[in-house]
Amino acid sequence: MKKVITVLVLVFNLNANAQEVPVEKSIFGIQTGFGVHTGIWFNNESKLSSSIALRSEIGLEKDFTVGDHYDGVGFILQPVLTVEPRFYYNLEKRNAKGKKTANNSGNYVSIRTSYHPDWFVINLADNVTKTADLAIVPTWGLKRQIGNHFTYETALGFGYRVVYLKENSVNGNVQNVDGTYNRNQYIPYLHIGIGYTF
Repeated sequence: MKKVITVLVLVFNLNANAQEVPVEKSIFGIQTGFGVHTGIWFNNESKLSSSIALRSEIGLEKDFTVGDHYDGVGFILQPVLTVEPRFYYNLEKRNAKGKKTANNSGNYVSIRTSYHPDWFVINLADNVTKTADLAIVPTWGLKRQIGNHFTYETALGFGYRVVYLKENSVNGNVQNVDGTYNRNQYIPYLHIGIGYTF
């Protein structure tokens, strides 16, 4: 009987120690923030594995780093589509210390891929061409829950962006909005945001 109890205690302890704190199955939310980009985004984080979530976003943002072809046009907003696989690496550690892990409250590393399509820009003069760009940025960040539904998030990274420039015809004259047809850039990334999860 003592052997059975000992085995049961060992099995229970092994199971308790082996329990993982997985990322949430699916989280929908809205976030606003500032940094390299200021804007508002609707997002979803979907579980891919116990520690990896795929964050997808659609939003409108002010881009401070697109280039000199927007100089003097005032406050503009442009659409953005983002896909970001996130590896949350400290959920178990936070849980063991009694800290919140709900809504994926933890630290993460990711590869953030954002695309600004050339569909439209709010508050941009009709005679200025909108250019598309694609950015891929390795990122480190943290996300924390405040109360039941609010979160705050901060992230930083450094990556690469390609701006797809094009000619713009104004009154019969062809102008290139940025001097070259394909602009490659190394870019910093900094983000501070407040969100609400549904």
